[in-house]
Amino acid sequence: MSQKPILISGGGLASLLLARSLLLSKIPFQVFERDASLAFRGQGYRLRLSSEGLDAIESVLDPASFQRFYDRCGKTGGNGLVSLDAITGEVIGEQRVGAGENLGSRDGKIVGIARGDMRQLFMEGCEEFVHFNKHVTGYELTEDQEGEGKGVRAVFADGSKSVQGSLLVGGEGLRSTVAKQLSGGRLKVYDLGARGIHGQAPTTAFRALGEGVFRIVDEGEGETAPGSQSQGRGRGRVSIITNVRPNDMHDANVEFGWTMVGVPGVITAPNDDYSIVGKTAADLAKSLTKNWHPRFKPLFDQMNEREAAFWKITCSTPTGVPEWPNEPRVTVIGDAAHAMTPAGGIGANTAVRDSALLGRLLREAQAHAGGNYEGVTAAYEKEMRRYAGEAVRSSYGTATKMFQAHIDELSKTV
Repeated sequence: MSQKPILISGGGLASLLLARSLLLSKIPFQVFERDASLAFRGQGYRLRLSSEGLDAIESVLDPASFQRFYDRCGKTGGNGLVSLDAITGEVIGEQRVGAGENLGSRDGKIVGIARGDMRQLFMEGCEEFVHFNKHVTGYELTEDQEGEGKGVRAVFADGSKSVQGSLLVGGEGLRSTVAKQLSGGRLKVYDLGARGIHGQAPTTAFRALGEGVFRIVDEGEGETAPGSQSQGRGRGRVSIITNVRPNDMHDANVEFGWTMVGVPGVITAPNDDYSIVGKTAADLAKSLTKNWHPRFKPLFDQMNEREAAFWKITCSTPTGVPEWPNEPRVTVIGDAAHAMTPAGGIGANTAVRDSALLGRLLREAQAHAGGNYEGVTAAYEKEMRRYAGEAVRSSYGTATKMFQAHIDELSKTV
């Protein structure tokens, strides 16, 4: 009798790394992604990998695949994280590798990689089991049918259903319908009010910064950007962070990215539509930085306007991952379980830890119980709540200082 597959909702980082783990463990699986392809939407900013994140990825991939992954990563040296005044260009703070946020990953370097590259590398070998244009809106538990045992089916937006699976893993991000159904609404994601813009420019625009990780801060004294909600009362704090790697610094055909964040009220998309990409977002970024020091102007003057995109800053319950009645056939990973602010750069690193942990537990159950996964979701959720809860609290704590963000009982959810 053929084994029922593990069903995975969503094709993000956590989902694809879990799929890769199952592939290597020879456990059947199916991935359902709502988009038409991996390149359907913008991939967002470059991700910094912590030592924990790298260890998790290495524990999943075979040695040759991990070497290819690590070779694709950028390794940034320099002085660690350097904070600069956006108006004067002066250094206002430094954080060495290994201090504070523990920026270093391996060999004294800050390791980072683009989200799109990560997804592409994780998906290698899994292509035939990944189904695009499949929007999961929920699930139904199935009872024993013709001796096949209990199972679960994913329900799609068009009303159709997946094959029967042994387990469903919700990994479709912070708007996960699987997470809402599983937790009975206990898993919530709050809108912090702060907003951001992601931008890209040729690497030649970054020469004046040199190698390193830089946070450029404008405390917002003076003129307000046109159209801002805070116009007439002082613009409020705006900052960008960027990782300038030594490779490709003189190649105008290669682009680096930067990520801008504004405190609530500073960055506002037209009609509150944060799916807008292109010139509208680029023009606002240029307006907000028009008085910045000439050293930083090329980042905006030379930006690839087509790649500019708005984004909201969100966070799940700051006290940690809530508990819900365990369901042996359904669980959640990544942002579906613990959405985080970008503060500290720990969201993606926590997500890949989920994939490594759940993949290992499923592999062990496959080896010892022949595909009986009873108890796996409970064991996974217990351990995940421990490290993910710490990460959410840390991310939120940093965000309250960096973005002037706050969550209370009146905060909006997404």
